[in-house]
Amino acid sequence: MVLSKDTNTVYLSELLHTDSRFTNSCNKLTTILDKHGIPYMFIKATKDIWCRDYMPVQIEKGELVQFRYEPSYLKDDLHLQSDPKIVCQANNLNPEFTKINLDGGNIVNWSDRAIITDRIFDENPEFKSKTKLISEIEKLLNVELIVIPQIKSDMTGHADGLVRFVDRSTILGNDREQEYTYWKNGINKVLEEHGIEYIDVPFFEFKERKYKDNAIGCYINFLEVKNLIVLPIFEIDRNLDGEAFNLFKKVYSDRVIETINFNEVGFLGGLLNCTTWTIQE
Repeated sequence: MVLSKDTNTVYLSELLHTDSRFTNSCNKLTTILDKHGIPYMFIKATKDIWCRDYMPVQIEKGELVQFRYEPSYLKDDLHLQSDPKIVCQANNLNPEFTKINLDGGNIVNWSDRAIITDRIFDENPEFKSKTKLISEIEKLLNVELIVIPQIKSDMTGHADGLVRFVDRSTILGNDREQEYTYWKNGINKVLEEHGIEYIDVPFFEFKERKYKDNAIGCYINFLEVKNLIVLPIFEIDRNLDGEAFNLFKKVYSDRVIETINFNEVGFLGGLLNCTTWTIQE
């Protein structure tokens, strides 16, 4: 699979720009991309801003795989469920389609490895054999698939709010000591099985009745494209912005790191990886 650092173009849903709730955040992001000469385009025919989930997955340059996009968390909000076939047609994309139901936000990859959460089994009940389902995804993506526990209280169950690859045998992830015990034990077992080192990243919870499913406090959901990392910061009480930024500077000492307050988006449950589709063109 194409590594995030090898992608060179960013795509955003048109709605991120045209919906007045997000226009300010969109402008801040595109200003950063302009500053670093990274081209970006807007995706037509989308129904929400979380384009990572319904866009194809890039295997190699010019090779795309499109999973079925029918997440259980949208079963009562079908007006927000983008149709990948319509989106691909409207944007002149010709991926290979598969019937497997899998959100793009639940795929975190290195070149020959990918991490997904066990939400994949909940979303594909027609597969009686978990082994067969995993094998089929591995063939489609041409990777070794590593399954980690989902956070049960997370509406989406995605991996991109939990972990990201630094290299083949190192991942960044939310501070395990602040996570649920079942998740900490589960991820530690996976790390041992696959010989992966884990760098704990600070995070905090923002509790707000109006935004109960918010992503505020999750630094892992960053944008990586070319030599640039765009890191969300939150600038609210009890934030860990400084600690997170210093850690990223140490881990990614060879990269350019920009920060952005993306809270207008974060209040609704996603951040930078969720709202961007990056590919190598």
